[in-house]
Amino acid sequence: MTSALSIVVVEADRDRALLIVDSLREAGDFEIHVIAEPTGLARKIQALTPDVVLIDVESPSRDMLEELALASGPMDRPVAMFVDRDDVGLTHAAIEAGVSAYVVDGMQPQRVKPIMDAAIARFRMFQRMRIELAETKRSLEERKMIDRAKGMLMKARGIDEDAAYALLRKTAMDQGRRVADVAQALVTAAGLLG
Repeated sequence: MTSALSIVVVEADRDRALLIVDSLREAGDFEIHVIAEPTGLARKIQALTPDVVLIDVESPSRDMLEELALASGPMDRPVAMFVDRDDVGLTHAAIEAGVSAYVVDGMQPQRVKPIMDAAIARFRMFQRMRIELAETKRSLEERKMIDRAKGMLMKARGIDEDAAYALLRKTAMDQGRRVADVAQALVTAAGLLG
């Protein structure tokens, strides 16, 4: 059995916070924490380590968005921000800070759960993309390292590219290591000797 989704609701108005909490309780079994004072938001979010953050503000300040980015909350978890009015500059700043859902016209209790679900889905999609991008970059760096090592072997041993790769691969298999790791060690050692 999975544990209940942990949600932080950032809402200064006590009555609105209660409406949101009641709406969430009707929608499912959640562990809900309310932060009434947005000062020190980053620290509070980090202390609670929620699965999702829902922020209801009239108009987010740049300081609040900075705090949110500092908490690295948007990169660690979905964040849905509900605002009362549209401001193009703040919309862009919120998206750049990593907010998963930016909803104009405030938080309406009956819309909280579907918007939260959409924010979670969007966050997961972007998280997969970030992981794929990191893996692609790592793979490209490894390929470059292997190419450098092959070039060094070709020059030092007077062999062709296929033979150089075969030597790297055989060494990796003999040592129980990855080809990229053997290539890295060879390039590092050559740098120390050269």
